[in-house]
Amino acid sequence: MTLTVGHITYANCAPFFHYLAAAGFSGRIVPGVPAELNRLLAGGAIDVSPSSSFEYARNWRDYLLLPGHSISARGPVRSVLLFSPCPLEELEGKEIALTGESATSVNLLHVLLKEFLRHRQVLLRVPGRPVEELLAEGRPALLIGDRALKAAREKRADQFVHDLGELWTRFTGLPFVFALWILRLKSAREKREEVIDLLGQLSEARSRAFASLENLAAESPERVWMGEKGLAEYWRCMSYDLGGDHIAGLRLFFRLSVKYGLLEDLPEIRFFE
Repeated sequence: MTLTVGHITYANCAPFFHYLAAAGFSGRIVPGVPAELNRLLAGGAIDVSPSSSFEYARNWRDYLLLPGHSISARGPVRSVLLFSPCPLEELEGKEIALTGESATSVNLLHVLLKEFLRHRQVLLRVPGRPVEELLAEGRPALLIGDRALKAAREKRADQFVHDLGELWTRFTGLPFVFALWILRLKSAREKREEVIDLLGQLSEARSRAFASLENLAAESPERVWMGEKGLAEYWRCMSYDLGGDHIAGLRLFFRLSVKYGLLEDLPEIRFFE
């Protein structure tokens, strides 16, 4: 039996995937944005994936987490950005456009505005046209992944750019976990040995990537628009571990999501062993 693994097609996943085949992985890889992979994971079309932490919270009874790995930030994440024509405090009641690509980032924005900025009314909507068009018109919008990185390079002089990872750490003192390696419980039972192999392969792939981020950048397609130095700096600002402070940040996010009605109940954090 072989594993089917989801692959978020953003630059921040390269340290996991670039050397994965060289580390011994020979299963099937399915690319997609976070929201797509969430659906595939929930429906059983893939076994395991780096996927939205909010997806784990919604369906945690069907999942386990791979220990030691995440896509997180201890401060600025640089690829989850709220673009606004005004300061955060003045966004009360204004509609914020979304891409619909990530449940975690949307709900993080909701929590930040409600809990820490005391906004009573939060209006978030996926528009019927590209978010970048609204940005060009000076409307507030949330972008994630490579689209956020590109928009930040082209931002208007009169735009405010708010980094959600930086805001979370400023308000809580904790890292924010954007994505977890989520494993279907059924796959954990049926493909246990393959999952154990994957854990070792992920660790080896990450080690090879961080042994020389410059080499990784030189071989990555994103270098065309980010530059090799920019890519390496971006990966260094991320956290790919899943330690005690990451778990503390995750638990706080889940508690606040329950508080504001974004989750029905508080999920348990359960790991594959």
